[in-house]
This record gives sequence, structure tokens and C-alpha cells, in this order.
Amino acid sequence: MPSEAEAKSESVGTVLVAGTANLAIAVAKLVAGLISGSAAMLSEAAHSVADTTTEVLLYLALRRGARPADIRHPFGYGKESYVWAFLAAVFTFVAGAGFAITHGVTTILVHKHSGNYLASYVVLAISFVIEAVSLARAARQIRRESRRWLTTPGRFLRLTADTTVKAVFLEDSAALIGLLLAGVGVGLSHLTGDELYDGIASILIGVLLLVVAVVLARSNISLLVGRAVPERVHREIERELSDLPTVDRIDTLMTMQLGPKDILVAAKVDFRDEATGADIEAAADEAERRLAARYPEVAYVFLDPTHSLPRLDAHRARRTQESTDQP
Repeated sequence: MPSEAEAKSESVGTVLVAGTANLAIAVAKLVAGLISGSAAMLSEAAHSVADTTTEVLLYLALRRGARPADIRHPFGYGKESYVWAFLAAVFTFVAGAGFAITHGVTTILVHKHSGNYLASYVVLAISFVIEAVSLARAARQIRRESRRWLTTPGRFLRLTADTTVKAVFLEDSAALIGLLLAGVGVGLSHLTGDELYDGIASILIGVLLLVVAVVLARSNISLLVGRAVPERVHREIERELSDLPTVDRIDTLMTMQLGPKDILVAAKVDFRDEATGADIEAAADEAERRLAARYPEVAYVFLDPTHSLPRLDAHRARRTQESTDQP
């Protein structure tokens, strides 16, 4: 199982690889777009510029969010990573999708193209290979992390609090789809001599970017507000606490993602009546050890000893009596 430091290093590496690839591709697409006059190629250039800027913001998210806790921020800076990731999604929405859709509409209305298609085909092919390499790295990290969390890659991608690797995967996937759309649009315009297809491809690329931006923005907003861990993890944490020797029942369990690698656990615990203060202290220490061993991301564990609620005790007694009365 990779350590937290290794997981963080892997996320940084994934972002750097994606950022370097997008920068090189953006320059190539821009040159090809200017030479050919293709709206789809220029939209793809804007797509790659947006992705490159996104990777810079995601790198800031990883660095800023990893700062240690201090007096003013006792739970650390993990949530700041979601701020930068949200800004990255907004930039993709404004710069990438906005330019692609606007330029596509303009191309359909104006129907202007220089007729030089070779540069577009070469750049599209090279870009596809580079984006595929970047996507493969992100996919490997997702598969590795999903195995560690004992879940499927799809479910991990949907529920993960590591929005950097999620953003890289979605953007690289969108980039490959965008390249296919651009290739189809340029090819149809080349065959028919009608720039309508090139313009439509540009608009579709913009819509694709719009969908990715909305998905990432919603995910980061949820984490900024304060999202709990997935339900399965919640149940396993509750089971670990319930299995402590001196615990009678878990009345309330609350969790929160403080950052991509930090989870807070707070619970109201009904300890057994015969438990002493020393027993409760030992149980709290054991709870931290168990949860940290099961989930290294659990950084804070707070247990609040509480008395049994009379209403709950009466309810349990009534259920017990009813089961006893049954024939």
C-alpha cells in the first residue's frame, strides 16, 4: 500500500506530465490552426491552453493544500486545494468552452478556410499519442488508488476527494474526444469543401469542455462546503469504533474531508457503564490507531462520551419485550 507521501508525489507527477504535454500540444495546435485556418484546430489550441492553465492551478492546489497546520488553521490548508481546483474549472469554462463555441459559430457564418489541411492532420495525430500517454498515467494512478480503497475505478473517480487526479483524467479524456471531433470536422470539410463541419466540430469541442468544467466545479464546491466520506467508508469507520472493547453503541458519527489526504472523524459514543476514565482514554487511543491503520487519511479522531438517551433505551427495551412476547 503506498504511503501518503508517495500518493502525493504521484499526484504531483501526474499533474506535471499532463501540464508539459498540454503546453507542447497547445503550441503545435495553434501553429496548425493558424496555417490551416481551421476553427476546430484553433478551438483545440484553446482547449490545450485551458488545460495547461488548469494544470498550473492544480499544481498550486497540491502545493498550497499540503502546507502543515498552524495556529490560525489548526486543521491545515487541505480545503485550499479545492479553491484552486475550482478556479481551474472556471477557467476551462470561460476560456476553453467560450472560445471554442464562439469561434465555431463564427466559422459557420463566415465559411473561411485557407485550404491547407496537412498540418492539421499531422498535429492531430501527434497530439492524440501524447494525450493518450498522459491519460494512461492518470488511469494507472486511479486503478492503484481504487484497489487501496477496495472499490472500482469508476466509483473511486466519482467519489474521490483528490480532485487533481480526477481533473487530469477527465481533461485528458476530453482531450482525446476533442481530437477525434476535430479530426472528423477537418476531414469532412476537406472532403466536401464546406466549412460547416469544421464549425460544428468546434462547437462540439466547446460543449465537451463545458460538461467537464461543470462536473469538476460541482465536485469542488461539494468538498468546499464540507463533504462526508463515502457511505461504505462511513460504515467501516462506525464498525471499527463499535468493535472497541468498552464501547456499547455509537450514537452519532460525523466525518468530513478536510483535504485530499485528510479526514476528520467525530463521534458521540455511549461507553459501557462500568468503563472508567482510564478505559475511555485507552479506547480513544485505540480508535486513533485502528482508524489510522485502516485509513491513513484519517488525521483527526474526536470521541465525545455520552450517556444513553432515555428515549433510545426505552425503545430498545420495548423492542426486546416485543420479541420476548412473540410465540
